[in-house]
Amino acid sequence: MTGYEIRVYTSLLEVGAMTAADISKKSGVPYSKIYEVLNSLEDKGWLESDSSRPQKFFPKSPSTALEAMRMRSENNFRESQAAIMNELMPIYTKSGIKEKPEIWVVRGIYNIAAKVSEIVENCQHELLVALPSVAQDVAKPMQPVLRTLHERGVKINVLASEDTSTDIVRALSRVAEVKLKTDMFGGGVIGDGKHVMILLGEGMVENGMIDPIAIWADHAALAGFAKDYFRYLWADAKAQQKKTSSSNNNR
Repeated sequence: MTGYEIRVYTSLLEVGAMTAADISKKSGVPYSKIYEVLNSLEDKGWLESDSSRPQKFFPKSPSTALEAMRMRSENNFRESQAAIMNELMPIYTKSGIKEKPEIWVVRGIYNIAAKVSEIVENCQHELLVALPSVAQDVAKPMQPVLRTLHERGVKINVLASEDTSTDIVRALSRVAEVKLKTDMFGGGVIGDGKHVMILLGEGMVENGMIDPIAIWADHAALAGFAKDYFRYLWADAKAQQKKTSSSNNNR
């Protein structure tokens, strides 16, 4: 709504039915503009008028007007959608243009850890974690977040290297289903089958220091491939007994 429309509609809500001249005086909208504003509001469904002389205008309830606006917006969207799908999609398909996936190379332990934390914290349904021995240091800081996800009902599967420390495996088993795998060279995190971070290994940076390199992607196809590969490794891994609070108390 424009400024004039807001003033006119508010005036009608405060006073009730009025003529155009009265509305102009009450709202402060110039009389030369009043019919333009009233017709616009009526077209948008915010007011209605009768056939009396002089003609009077009545405000509709805000809920009724908003519902009418919603229905018009949905109708306009459906019409635009139909036009796009029927006219523009064939042109796009014929052109052979491919959508550019969101895939980024992430360097450095801190940048990788920040992106992993983002995936983990935003996870709503399922979290898959492949934890190679070189990434054990990130397991401990992740435990509070994993505990929160576990309490929210998120399904967590952790595939860890067989040489992962017993303490880490025990801690992870309290909030996740954990399996151990021999000869794990890579690692990564997959959140809700949509967001993926794949640890590639170590790379040399310009100053001579060695930092890990990873790929982050917000791309369904790549995330789906990573999830399938995780499931393949998971099926062949050794299951660990899940630790419960009662079993811990009996120690």
